[in-house]
Amino acid sequence: MSRALSSDGSHSTLADSVIQIRAGELEVGVADVGPVDGPAVLLLHGWPYTIDSFTEAASILAAAGRRVLVPHLRGYGTTRFLAADTPRNAQQSVFAADAVALLDALDVPDITVAGFDWGARTANILAALHPERVRGHVAVSGYLIGSQQANARPLPPVAELAWWYQFYFATERGQQGYEQNREEFARLIWRTASPEWQFDDATFERSLTALQNPEHVDIVIHNYRWRLGLTDGESRFDDIERRLAQAPTIAVPTITLEGDANGAPHPDAGAYAAKFTGPYEHRVVSGGIGHNLPQEAPAQFAQAILDIEGMKR
Repeated sequence: MSRALSSDGSHSTLADSVIQIRAGELEVGVADVGPVDGPAVLLLHGWPYTIDSFTEAASILAAAGRRVLVPHLRGYGTTRFLAADTPRNAQQSVFAADAVALLDALDVPDITVAGFDWGARTANILAALHPERVRGHVAVSGYLIGSQQANARPLPPVAELAWWYQFYFATERGQQGYEQNREEFARLIWRTASPEWQFDDATFERSLTALQNPEHVDIVIHNYRWRLGLTDGESRFDDIERRLAQAPTIAVPTITLEGDANGAPHPDAGAYAAKFTGPYEHRVVSGGIGHNLPQEAPAQFAQAILDIEGMKR
């Protein structure tokens, strides 16, 4: 059976295809499209973006016979915590744990995983720590696994400037400001991270609903404060974070992508190439492509996922 993207008569979106799945400590809202028996692809979004970033790429992949899974991350869309007392934790390792729990709940043994922003970091972690579950790996902006220790080291002033919102979120004023101004904040990040992307109001507004999740602000604030060592994660992830702090290499077949007009902070490709010890290729996507590469260049993003299958381990 194949599940196509549904339509409201004017625009097909992944949000129209979301189902709710209990997985780990969450009820996950996940779009599940394409043939149910096709090779599974897991697509992971970042902040302040949503599953809508993958609508066109998912359609291409589903038409090519892939089962495409696109979950709302914790704190986004229709994903909810099952228990009120569960910590609203957003350290890097918890998103990978959420992804594994979702795959287990859906009885999906292995995947090609792809993502950008927070989603690229989660894809990196899955590929590094769970290679038995990952057939291949596509990461926008390359290798993003970090640690609180590494983040404690100051950067040159111009680099620190690019992370202004991280420091803003470190304050109570920043938390209140984001709560009150989610729409303006998201629009600003979209524009600065993709300075040449001429998205229209309708495209932007389709994503806003997912940012109204009741846990969204708590998750965003915890993520950025955890990175700076200003708040703790959960002790059950301590061993995993120690492994991640060693910047583990990734041996599964990998393609990294970078837009030629990415306005968001990102590492140079030469700085991370050695982290990929298996079959590896880096591609620059031209045409004024910014940070939200899957939505700005969906054909190139989808093609990288399909090309992974030709890269032998």
